Amino acid sequence: MHTTLVIMAAGVGSRFGKGIKQLAKMGPGGEVIMDYSIYDAKQAGFDKVVFIIRKDIEAEFREVIGDRIAKQIQVEYVYQELSDLPAGFTVPEGRTKPWGTGQAILCCRGVVKEPFVIINADDYYGKTAFKKLHDFLVNHETTPDVMTMGMAGFILKNTLSENGAVTRGVCVADENEMLTQVIETTGIAKKDGKLVCDRPDVQQWLQPENWVSMNMWACYPDFLECLGKGFEEFLASAEGDPCKKEYLVPIIIDGLLKSGKATVKVLETPDRWIGITYQEDTEAAQKGFADMIAAGEYPEKLWG
Repeated sequence: MHTTLVIMAAGVGSRFGKGIKQLAKMGPGGEVIMDYSIYDAKQAGFDKVVFIIRKDIEAEFREVIGDRIAKQIQVEYVYQELSDLPAGFTVPEGRTKPWGTGQAILCCRGVVKEPFVIINADDYYGKTAFKKLHDFLVNHETTPDVMTMGMAGFILKNTLSENGAVTRGVCVADENEMLTQVIETTGIAKKDGKLVCDRPDVQQWLQPENWVSMNMWACYPDFLECLGKGFEEFLASAEGDPCKKEYLVPIIIDGLLKSGKATVKVLETPDRWIGITYQEDTEAAQKGFADMIAAGEYPEKLWG
């Protein structure tokens, strides 16, 4: 079975301060975080990569990573643009940013026709998650009435930044490890040895061992059709500021769970997340990759 890795790389990286954070160099050979994700995905059995980018970063993106990766695995590009809207809709006056991760994934419709996994470009997920999600897709199938999906369940304490608060989709699952709720929670940080967050309801039960979503989802192509219908409903809705509201994957999936239109299996991964939320995270991330190379988890020259 063919499987595709979809990488969301259109984000501007507003918190990073300067430069495009997805293209910050991590490895000794100039590798970026995506190199390691693609290496792990290829080892796990994925045979195609689709990059979701913006047209205005395409030249730099191809130069820094795209052309190199195309020598290792089949590569395709899709483009997230603010103006890429369904018929009958126009960009609201004053809106400057695209419509969020749901719109980003929707850009893959017509290009991705096989089971796929979604990841962020600027997050390192570790080898376990790719293997578990790939095997999940190969060994399951979706149904006409209820979509079958999987999610990498990271352990919250393994996903925190030393340099500030993070936003995570805090997960609630049943006794069969089936996801029942994703609560998008901002302001998660360690303060005086305790976890704090911006949501008082979540704060009451939030623990270091809780599962969180890092936007790593295993999907079948029917999810793309679902995103298309949902995007029209989202745009037509009077809710939210039309210049700022976002069509976000965790919120979409939470809605599908509540309406009984999808099931999501949580696949726990013990791996430690590495990412760059703040520019100060760069040095720690580079050290993380150096340590893994020293331990023999990755070759020094990733692609030989």
